[in-house]
Amino acid sequence: MTTQAERESHQFQAEVVQLLDLMVNSLYSNKEIFLRELISNASDAIDRLRFAAFSEPALAPADGEKLQIRVAFDKAARTITVSDNGIGMSRDEVIEQIGTIARSGTREFLRSLSGDQRKDAALIGQFGVGFYSAFVVADRVTLVTRKAGLDADQAVRWESDGKGAYSVENIQRDGRGTDVTLHLREGEDDLLHGYRLKSIIQKYSDHISLPIVMPAGDGAGGAGREGPDGEGGGDGGEETVNQGSALWARSKSDLSEQDYQDFYKHVAGDFAAPLAYLHAVIEGTYEYTLLLFIPSRAPFDLWLPDARRGVKLHVRRVFIMEDTGQLMPVYLRFIRGVIDSADLPLNVSRELLQSSRVVDSIRSSAVKRILKLLRDLASDEPAKYAAFWKEFGSVLKEGVAEDYANRAEIAKLLRFRSTRSAGPAAGEADVSLDDYLGRMKEGQEKIYYLLAPTPAAAASSPLLETFRKQGVEVLLFGEAVDHWVASSLQDYDGKRLVSAGQEVPDFGDEAGEQGEEAAKEAAAGFAGLTGKLKEALGGKVHEVRVSSRLTTSPACIVPDEPEIGLSLMRRISGSGLPDQPVLEINPGHPLIARLNASADDPHLGEWAEVLYSQAVLTLGAQIEDPAVFVSQLNDLLVALAGD
Repeated sequence: MTTQAERESHQFQAEVVQLLDLMVNSLYSNKEIFLRELISNASDAIDRLRFAAFSEPALAPADGEKLQIRVAFDKAARTITVSDNGIGMSRDEVIEQIGTIARSGTREFLRSLSGDQRKDAALIGQFGVGFYSAFVVADRVTLVTRKAGLDADQAVRWESDGKGAYSVENIQRDGRGTDVTLHLREGEDDLLHGYRLKSIIQKYSDHISLPIVMPAGDGAGGAGREGPDGEGGGDGGEETVNQGSALWARSKSDLSEQDYQDFYKHVAGDFAAPLAYLHAVIEGTYEYTLLLFIPSRAPFDLWLPDARRGVKLHVRRVFIMEDTGQLMPVYLRFIRGVIDSADLPLNVSRELLQSSRVVDSIRSSAVKRILKLLRDLASDEPAKYAAFWKEFGSVLKEGVAEDYANRAEIAKLLRFRSTRSAGPAAGEADVSLDDYLGRMKEGQEKIYYLLAPTPAAAASSPLLETFRKQGVEVLLFGEAVDHWVASSLQDYDGKRLVSAGQEVPDFGDEAGEQGEEAAKEAAAGFAGLTGKLKEALGGKVHEVRVSSRLTTSPACIVPDEPEIGLSLMRRISGSGLPDQPVLEINPGHPLIARLNASADDPHLGEWAEVLYSQAVLTLGAQIEDPAVFVSQLNDLLVALAGD
């Protein structure tokens, strides 16, 4: 770093350099996005000023001052300037927010970009780095800003050519706010026309709830700085070029599908249209408006603990704050949109939100309406719902454990793979609990599921053999979140959910009674072998017993304890084994029959270890020492070859 007076030169963070390269070389065909992103940043700055003024009245705009965004251009200088009179930034904030990318996950995002992804302009808004889109059309960008509450000599000028370094210096600025001036690249002169800039604004930013002003007509005067009287500095006056009204406050009959899509793209920073939305005005004990969207694809930070929430709280059309958990439950964190209340005070705090009956009522209503929207989507547009489930199904499953009040509604929305799915190891989760109930066998009183570390492990588990033989469908729980479903959803529509690892189908008929009798005889006939296997395995297993669930595999492992609570969580997050593993052997398998007939087999201890390790692997769990397992297996193969 070099210092000259108060001018400093800094190197960009490595991730910023990568991002600038992406902007300049990969997004040229979508160059219009620069204006949308800069206007969105300006709108956020004004919203933050409004919010800060509630706790610091001295920051409030002076009487008669209009909060607005100004877009101006200068043909002679070949510049475009986007200005706002919002909160502004200090010198430290400029370096922190523009010189680096602090948001979690951005490094991984950049690392993973390849091929066509690098041309996807939708990623820019998603990652909150839209300022850098200015370099799509500019070879130099100058930012002048003064934070509200700071003296005029603490304003800051930031400048960069986007090639790896930037400069920062303190300057004088009369008013708070920010000007971003783009010095255009060669070949971008088509942007130096009022009609061109207006068309871009009306295309992407028409529903910004602040006035966006430009010089009247096609004037090209001034850099858009605000004069001391609060009026524009352009020649010939100014005009507002956007509608400047809160879209959610307008009548639904006045809005088109395109209006909703454009607003979603603005509020979510997404280029793709939403999958579905709801717009509702609620009048009664409390008055509020909901405009909520379901995205068509998951945001990059969906699984990050510090992921941003997508719902913004307004009070009488004034932005107050982004959701921090009070407006939407965690399992609906993918929802984007606006909630506007007429009953909350403008100076509402996060602490007040946590104890507010108004917020509780709004949240309850919003959640119920979102779940109804999903239910309607599932019944009326199954293809769309399948697309939703692919993106957000795992998140929605969290609601089974998190939201007891709406558990029954959430359960109706769940989708699983099952033994009836097409290609269950790799197929889509397409079976609802209602689908399962409709296919239950006569006399079946339980819903069977199998929990495994992966869908493939669940689909190929030997625990399913007797279910397949009897034609009983089993739901395959192969995702990490499914342990919450298994431990929280005890029944559905009067039918208990039961683990296929702990029970076998029993219809209380004659065949079942005959099976029980055969199982007792097998247990007696193989008692000696089970005892020796238990002795050979020592403390690795809680018990060895004869199985009634296997038809083709020699052995399997099942839990001795109920698959609920902490024991289930430890199994999924640890080695994959239950706390008290039970080794079950198949009396009908040739290998088991041979071992039972050869009570004095000198290799019985090795057979016990191999049977145990095979059962661990088919469970989808981990064996302690793969090398030992391979050695034991090889020794047995050599012994068999010599027989």
